[in-house]
Amino acid sequence: MTIPRSYLFVPGHRPDRFAKAASSGAHRIIIDLEDAVGPAEKEIARVNVADWFKGGGTGMVRINSTETPWFEADLDLLAGLESASVMVPKAAGKSLSKVGEALPGRSLIALVESVDGLVGLGDVASASGVSRLAFGNFDFSTDARIPGTGSVLDPARFQIVIASRHAGLEPPIDGVTAGFGDDEELQSDIHRVRQMGFTAKLCIHPRQVELVNKGFSPTDEEIAWAQRIVAADRASGGAVTQVDGKMVDRPMIERANTILSEGADS
Repeated sequence: MTIPRSYLFVPGHRPDRFAKAASSGAHRIIIDLEDAVGPAEKEIARVNVADWFKGGGTGMVRINSTETPWFEADLDLLAGLESASVMVPKAAGKSLSKVGEALPGRSLIALVESVDGLVGLGDVASASGVSRLAFGNFDFSTDARIPGTGSVLDPARFQIVIASRHAGLEPPIDGVTAGFGDDEELQSDIHRVRQMGFTAKLCIHPRQVELVNKGFSPTDEEIAWAQRIVAADRASGGAVTQVDGKMVDRPMIERANTILSEGADS
């Protein structure tokens, strides 16, 4: 798998779920020290994280944000866990700089979930260590005072896609679909954001993983179209040609090659 499509959260105070999450089919698990863990359980969650990685476990850790009293302890923990990548909540240029300085060379996913983060997307996307952006749609809707987390936030999503491309990052990760028992809603969300340029999604329940992996993979029809485009281009020797009654140009060929590459990773 070249580019992960599914990122599954698992609460840091529930070590009994770590292995289950890792075997769920999710391309990455995110052990959460932030929202899913209450104040009284922060310390034991850090112990659980240390045990998991020192025991050979893999994944990433969502730390607490810079303005919390747990931020420094989270960084101290991760300094000793070099194999753990990091998700930074409430991402902004300043907070990412602090994490980057404390964990040099570490791969960071910046979770854009505030108005400040969206307005400062350029600084977020270009911060040292950031490999990918993710959208925290629920926290963002609260901070922006917008009563909705789905398509009403698509203008913000569009900005995240463009900022990722401008900074040379992998395409971004969409936020969660809360109704983990509603397959139709999840599939609809995946289809919409995939058309916008997202190639992955955050998951809050293992049952979402399979639909997310499948939903961000090229369809049989897309692969067949891409194969026809590439074959026609090769047959023409680079000259102008057409497929399905449409002229084949360079952007179309590049899109076809991308689809075939994504299909090979499925």
